[in-house]
Amino acid sequence: MTSLSSFPKGPPYASTTATVGGVPTKTLDVPVTAVFLFLYVCLAATNATIFRLNRRKHHKFIISALLGGFCNVRTITCSLRIVWAFNLDNVSLVIAAEILLLAGNLILYIINLVFAQRTLRARHPEIGWDPWLGFILKGLYAVIGFVLVMVISTIVLSYYTLDEHTLKICRDIYLFGSSYIFFFATLPIAILLYAFPRRPSPKPQHFGSGSTKIKALVLLASSSLCILIAGSRAVTTYMTPRPTGSPAWYAKKRAKLSSSQRRVLTM
Repeated sequence: MTSLSSFPKGPPYASTTATVGGVPTKTLDVPVTAVFLFLYVCLAATNATIFRLNRRKHHKFIISALLGGFCNVRTITCSLRIVWAFNLDNVSLVIAAEILLLAGNLILYIINLVFAQRTLRARHPEIGWDPWLGFILKGLYAVIGFVLVMVISTIVLSYYTLDEHTLKICRDIYLFGSSYIFFFATLPIAILLYAFPRRPSPKPQHFGSGSTKIKALVLLASSSLCILIAGSRAVTTYMTPRPTGSPAWYAKKRAKLSSSQRRVLTM
């Protein structure tokens, strides 16, 4: 196990446990991450263009703006990982990248839930527009915001303390946060499973253009990929932490690459 003495003096202190993707290398991580950086830049520009074109038609499609925001966050995250490869002793880069990675994923989960609610309103407007359902969903959004703040706080704190008791509390909070985020990511599919087996309302309310079923299939694929992302993070969080010098198979670079591919496919 890597000793703390081998790391730079803190705080912030370098983590002694392995993370998914491991420590970046110049020969492998930089070129691969640069490819994903280019893809996210292109996707961000595409979504920004779609949003502007729709706004000119007096149709503010907020989802395009949110997707563009996600791509911008991922662009910064990829940039930080490249910079980290050339500054391995800079723990602040690790903290920033970890926070942005978490926040970026949540944008995708929120977008999926918004689309799921619209799908429910299209097929069953009497249920989709029910005030109690709206109240419940707003509560879920509020909780996910609270969880985000809570998890970010524990991430930062875990890099600024060596106290074992404090680190254990941080890990427990992170476990709860990962579990709730996974639950949140599964909600769109739960709504789809409720909306489609039932006979649609005699007066459905279509949104946008195209078939509602096609949109539901796209949402199903996107939500499934998000469940894989959130589920893999939650499961690996519950695993026993491994030292940086001996990472588990799920913390190696292949797992990081696979996770990045799923995010691009979701877009």
